[in-house]
Amino acid sequence: MVFASVLVAGAATGSFEEPTGTSPAAGPADRAGRDDDVTEAAARAMAAGTSPVEAAERAVSRSGDRWGAVYSRAEYQEFEEALDGRYTGVGLSARRERDGRIEVSRVQPGSPAATAGIRTGDRLRSVDGVDVDGRPVTEVVSLLRGDPDDAPAGTRVRLGLQRATRTWDAVVRRARLSTDPVTARRLGVGVTVIRVAAFTKGAGALVRRAADRAPRGDGIVLDLRGNSGGLVAEAVTAAGAFLDGGLVATYDVKGRQRALHAGADGDTTRPMVVLVDGGTMSAAELLTGALQDRGRAVVVGTRTFGKGSVQMPSRLPDGSVAELTVGHYRTPSGRSVDGHGITPDLEADRQALERAETVLGGLGDAS
Repeated sequence: MVFASVLVAGAATGSFEEPTGTSPAAGPADRAGRDDDVTEAAARAMAAGTSPVEAAERAVSRSGDRWGAVYSRAEYQEFEEALDGRYTGVGLSARRERDGRIEVSRVQPGSPAATAGIRTGDRLRSVDGVDVDGRPVTEVVSLLRGDPDDAPAGTRVRLGLQRATRTWDAVVRRARLSTDPVTARRLGVGVTVIRVAAFTKGAGALVRRAADRAPRGDGIVLDLRGNSGGLVAEAVTAAGAFLDGGLVATYDVKGRQRALHAGADGDTTRPMVVLVDGGTMSAAELLTGALQDRGRAVVVGTRTFGKGSVQMPSRLPDGSVAELTVGHYRTPSGRSVDGHGITPDLEADRQALERAETVLGGLGDAS
């Protein structure tokens, strides 16, 4: 699977350990009404001996909830495992280029994709015969993962690939994989790059540890490209590594206005750049918006996805789960992310990391 969107079963559609958001898409009464409609549809289907999941999906579709979704018991279990950093897939990360092509952006060492000889920079043309050009990365993920009920570890998936002028097919077997959500490396002298693949459990503390271990005097590049989000609490913890307290985001759920605040012991002295792209979503956008609004970091890259809404799960009679939108979050300055995304301070595409390094050099000179 494409780990850039490992949380597609939930985080890419916006589910969180705690709800996040403001400017709710629906008030408490509307939310309760939609919950009842979905639950009743599933119950009627069970009584009639038909599929509760399909009935609930139709009810969600009629509700007009863009991010509402229904997951089978197996799909939701897969999502919860993904939040623990475990997943079934082939070990690819991918991004969509401006021309619509899907490019492999990372291959997990030791994964089925690595064993098959797939490399960073290869073009992914098809999955099991389905052309992926122009599709959102989240759809590509769904094709790669397959249905959790029908595509467990060991099942085969055929990938159409291209490298320069060579085209070929690779048949790989999905496997149970785990990954480090946070990695750190030095980029030359004076720059530490902290890459966050997803905000799975423990990711926030790992970001703080990586920042603390960066050599004294290094600037920080926080690479959130392809980060499909995850647990908002982890994104807030990560924000606390770079902020000395203060507001991270506001949200409103069931009529209650709430705020998320960073810890008061972050390092505010290092120059900092955040890298983003169209695959930066949800909790990753929340973190980006906070660091940008607070003047803590320069944001470099391309406009983010624009997923700033809040879903809350409801268990249906057959054990499946419906998630319906209850609100949206806002950045510290009051910006709504949903449908808009975060606009970077400096536009950059393929040379984004090099541009970030240049920006850090200028910030270091200014300080």
